[in-house]
Amino acid sequence: MFKARLFLILFSLLLLCGRAHAELVVIANPYSGIDKLSKDEVINLYMGRTRKFANGLSALPIDLKNAEHEKAQFYALLVGKEVAEINSYWARLRFSGQGSPPLQAESMEEVVRIVAENKAAIGYVDKKKLDKRVRLIYVFE
Repeated sequence: MFKARLFLILFSLLLLCGRAHAELVVIANPYSGIDKLSKDEVINLYMGRTRKFANGLSALPIDLKNAEHEKAQFYALLVGKEVAEINSYWARLRFSGQGSPPLQAESMEEVVRIVAENKAAIGYVDKKKLDKRVRLIYVFE
């Protein structure tokens, strides 16, 4: 009986913790010509390895500046790295003149707005923030 009760408590806590995380998705402008991206394509765009979409359009990745929890979750899901490691990576690239980090947005609402207004922009947001102005192009598994 004790084991069953302990199991139920732990299972309930696990469910509650799971709900605390945002369900992050990657979005693009509906007129970008991008319908879907692979995880490798998202990695290459956000890590500065690629600056263009497969259709030749220059990409403008948008990152969250002040949403540290969501930013940490995004990079953990994307490349298995912490935000400090990502910041260090970009510092090295910037110092050597090999690239610039993604544009920083203050909030998920701003990410949606920028993507909706810019054909080349992509960003990550909580799935709950999706609206008709943007297109879902990648979902983390």
